[in-house]
Amino acid sequence: MPALKKIRLNLARTKAHPAGSARHGYEFVAPLDETGHIDAEAWKKVRDKCRVRRFWGDEAEDLGHLVHRPGGSWAFRWDITGDDDDEAGYRFGAHAFGVGEYVSIRDEDGELNTFTVVTVLPV
Repeated sequence: MPALKKIRLNLARTKAHPAGSARHGYEFVAPLDETGHIDAEAWKKVRDKCRVRRFWGDEAEDLGHLVHRPGGSWAFRWDITGDDDDEAGYRFGAHAFGVGEYVSIRDEDGELNTFTVVTVLPV
């Protein structure tokens, strides 16, 4: 069984949140290899367990899935039927998910936000 990890991303500094925000971010489950990268082959075996939760201040939480898209990119898919836009992880395949690292996600409006990895815990 691949090493599933629960990863929490908090919003990094922005104009609206100069100190970042623990109230804006994502928690998701993914198989990570020994270097902290998402393991695409392992994901194929456990994709049903690779869920994501988006929390954004006072907005209702969104629940979805981590998906590996054609071409090798990763995204969060909120609507499995495909009507809603995905939120794409910017170079998720190249980033190691370790505490203190930064990653970026392009939201459904096309805005690119940066997040800090705050926890990586075994599932």
